[in-house]
Amino acid sequence: MNLLIVEDESRIAKRIERMAREILGNTLQSLTHINTLHEALVFIENNSLDLVLLDLNLNGDNGFELLKTAVSHPFHTIVVSAYKDQAITAFEYGVLDFVPKPFNRDRLEQALNRLTTNEKAETDKIKFLAVKKRHRIQLIPIEDLLYVKGAGVYTELFLADGTKELHDKSLEKLEQLLSFSFERIHKSYLLKMSEISEIIVKSGSQYSVELKNGVLLPIGRTKYKDIKAKWH
Repeated sequence: MNLLIVEDESRIAKRIERMAREILGNTLQSLTHINTLHEALVFIENNSLDLVLLDLNLNGDNGFELLKTAVSHPFHTIVVSAYKDQAITAFEYGVLDFVPKPFNRDRLEQALNRLTTNEKAETDKIKFLAVKKRHRIQLIPIEDLLYVKGAGVYTELFLADGTKELHDKSLEKLEQLLSFSFERIHKSYLLKMSEISEIIVKSGSQYSVELKNGVLLPIGRTKYKDIKAKWH
């Protein structure tokens, strides 16, 4: 695992680093600490990461600028901040967890375990998915998202207006963030359950869903009973 700590107070950064090394042990490949917004942005664009631990106030700079960029990347982001009133906004942007300062080792371990065990975020607060465009980040409202299709290491976001956007996060990572209203109906699809119009069963145990807009998507055989039960 490659980890980046973005924190302007070196004492706290050292504490996070020490705890992270203890918690993650041999799974930790590299750990980098950066204390400025600009350097962190450059590092994120040029390095492969699994997790960013981000403070939201960096020498007076607003960490939300970095957060918007971070959440558009393949890795997960966990915010570590004293500003508890910013937690809701952080979750709206699609962070995996928000660890309020002051924190102890148990709370940090709980956050890091979400990453290593693929534990789903227990929140319905996510409002946007950040998508990278040329020279900017676009926030896609979750309410406009119908379903997500896995496309290798990327995902395709299918929106209510018929358009499609590419996201850098894998289907597994988006499943963690979107688990409140979306279900994995197939190895390649995550679907907003409220969009189902009908579940179709064909001979030979072939299952599919028809969405309210007429689109047909496959249901995996092992998922059918669970999806049917959750739909009703």
